[in-house]
This record gives sequence, C-alpha cells and structure tokens, in this order.
Amino acid sequence: MLKIQRMAYGEVVLAVSGQLEVDSLSELSALLAEVPPGLAVTLELKDLVLVDRDAVGLLRACEQKGIELRNCPLYIRTWMGSDACAGRRDSRGR
Repeated sequence: MLKIQRMAYGEVVLAVSGQLEVDSLSELSALLAEVPPGLAVTLELKDLVLVDRDAVGLLRACEQKGIELRNCPLYIRTWMGSDACAGRRDSRGR
C-alpha cells in the first residue's frame, strides 16, 4: 500500500511510504504535476519499503528534473544507478 503525505514549508515535500509500484505511480505523478512551476520539490523516501522497476525509473526521472530524493534507501540508489533500471540490455538481449 502506498501512502503519500504532502507537507509544505516554503517548498513541496511529498512523504512517500509503503510500496511504490506500477499501479500507484499515476497517483504520485499526478501530485507532482500539480506543483506550481518554480517551487522546490522533495520526495521524502525514508519510509519507502518496496519499489518495482517502473517506480525506480520514475524516481530516476524525478531526480533528473531536479526533484530531491531525501533519505532514499541505498538499495533504490543502487538500482537507479544500474543499467537494468535505465532499460539498457546486455549483449544477450536481456
């Protein structure tokens, strides 16, 4: 189950907890789309316990757009940096 809590202290902080999977990505994407241009956005991930490949791809894209990933678990950081997350295939086509 995904739980997103919105907090604002001069910036938008979305605290994401639980499981972030393909079925719940649209909810997070919709909240991110509602943020007015020019506001700093942070995703607080300390209570995020499980992600799938699609979620890692979204988190990677968020970071590339300048969204801070605060307290991102190490396993997610590692996965974000891997070729598998980027959709690259190895020489065997996998």
